[in-house]
Amino acid sequence: MASIRQSSVPGSQETEEQQRLRFQTELEFVQCLANPNYLNFLAQRGYFKDPTFINYLKYLQYWKEPKYAKYLKYPQCLFFLELLQYEHFRKELVNSQCAKFIDDQQLLHWQHYQRKRMTLLQEEMTAQRTLQQTKEKPG
Repeated sequence: MASIRQSSVPGSQETEEQQRLRFQTELEFVQCLANPNYLNFLAQRGYFKDPTFINYLKYLQYWKEPKYAKYLKYPQCLFFLELLQYEHFRKELVNSQCAKFIDDQQLLHWQHYQRKRMTLLQEEMTAQRTLQQTKEKPG
């Protein structure tokens, strides 16, 4: 028999299957928030003016908790989820140029991160080799 728990809606209960489906749906939606073009799409269609949708964004902040965040493939979505709590940011997203700027900045960050990470890994490997060679030399 499926386990049933109290849902966030008063007077209703969810089965395990319903809980799993809600988890997957919310996970997918939260990760979509990492895409500035999707945010622009939502803004241009007025979603960010809807109080119910704003409350939903507040509710989704539980994804910041480590027990949920570990499932995220695109953790930068949490940064955008946080920014979406601010009306000024939501209003700016209507502008396609704003979304383009954010998208460009995200791409530049990833490019810099990759280069920086490779440099750090190479330095670490060199240090490990030097340490190993030092240990192998007869004293």
